[in-house]
Amino acid sequence: MPAAGPKAIIQAIKDAYFEASASAILISDGKSNPRKFYVTTRETSFPVWIYIWTLTHGGGDARPQDEHRIQITTVDSPLTKNPDGPTLLLGYEPESKCFAGFDLNKHLTFSTQSPSIQININTLREADKNGIAFSRKGNDEIAVGFRPDNILLYSLNSKSLHESGADAAISELLSKTDGFKLVTDDEISALTPERKRVLTKVLRLARDGDFRKKVIDAYDRRCCVTGLQLRLIDAAHILPVGAPGSSDDVQNGLCLSPTYHRAYDLGLIYLTEKRKMVLNFQKKDDLVQLGLGGGLREFKSPLGKRIFLPRSRGQWPGERFIRAANQFRAI
Repeated sequence: MPAAGPKAIIQAIKDAYFEASASAILISDGKSNPRKFYVTTRETSFPVWIYIWTLTHGGGDARPQDEHRIQITTVDSPLTKNPDGPTLLLGYEPESKCFAGFDLNKHLTFSTQSPSIQININTLREADKNGIAFSRKGNDEIAVGFRPDNILLYSLNSKSLHESGADAAISELLSKTDGFKLVTDDEISALTPERKRVLTKVLRLARDGDFRKKVIDAYDRRCCVTGLQLRLIDAAHILPVGAPGSSDDVQNGLCLSPTYHRAYDLGLIYLTEKRKMVLNFQKKDDLVQLGLGGGLREFKSPLGKRIFLPRSRGQWPGERFIRAANQFRAI
């Protein structure tokens, strides 16, 4: 497959951050590496520099068929690092739309004779299926394959992930995150505090990304209240994370535009067991009394009707989650 052009690579990065519930604005010319972006999430914002090339097989028949690589070109050694945020060294595989992350600190300087970095393509295939996958390279480097919806996870944790690659124990546990296999409390307790932090955060973010993908796909990428698509949707838990009985099951999920997501989280609207999204009149009256009722007529116009539901009945909001959520919110 030919190398992706600059526009395609930039769009792939923007699309990936969107899939991770973030936005990325290009703040450099985009024609050369590093591509510089400003990333915004609900919790934070930061600049990120990304050195990125297309992953290709290259090397003809002399190389193993599973070995793919990026060829580092048009940049000088040593690579310049972002002083105000993460710097990523990535490969992009256009067919799967997955990325390979390499340890920047092991490749800051490189020889002009063979400026390439390899990864087994099966690592990206595992990432496409499971969200994230890890592969130990011969130089104690851990290469990370990740699906687009996990680019935020990787951006915020790349340094810790690659530093942990030299630790056999944490490397083995990280590989268990593939498919979200169970990591026992005993295995976690044996780790140092920093390793515990890394593993716990990776597991949480990977599961968040998996939940979002399942819910958004189930609802055909449209808000269940308004029918809006336009890439203006979130995945919301019906019964909030941390509440007793909450889970990442798709039946505990709703696809909502950001305004209705926030309204749902604040209890201004709620879901009935007949799967209608309705206005919470007590919350509404409180806001009106505070002089904050502007736009109420337009806001409530799509409410009171059954929400748009997934095609598969098995993915519809579960009644037990709806009941538990309304009890949790004292509705």
